[in-house]
Amino acid sequence: MSQMENPVVNFYEDIAVGQTATFGKTVTEADILMFSGVSGDTNPVHLNQEYAETTMFKGRIAHGMLSAGLISAVFGTKLPGPGCIYVGQSLKFKAPVRIGDTVIAKVECTAKVDEKKFITFRTTCYVGDKAVVDGEATLMVPSKG
Repeated sequence: MSQMENPVVNFYEDIAVGQTATFGKTVTEADILMFSGVSGDTNPVHLNQEYAETTMFKGRIAHGMLSAGLISAVFGTKLPGPGCIYVGQSLKFKAPVRIGDTVIAKVECTAKVDEKKFITFRTTCYVGDKAVVDGEATLMVPSKG
């Protein structure tokens, strides 16, 4: 059976403060073009090298929300996993991501609210040792009972 047919579900009760999970992806030209098409964000800093060279970044950068999307990938597939629902997310974009960079999204459980079955996570994306996105998310997580 494939993971799609029988996904691993982490219930609220299974998750502990301090628990972490990660997801990594190397950003490609295709990723930027597809994200631009899906999101409608055609800012030339992402798509036009000549224009991007005139900016403070001195070249093309990936959409910040592309890196933030990797946080969502951790939540939806690993921790908490299938069935969780985003309630909120704050983000600070700290450094640019470029084509060829490998972004590692990490989530860490920081608090649980038993009455609502909400879990708060610190959310960080790294390129190497440098944090490129930092934030906090709240998710509603399925309960066993």
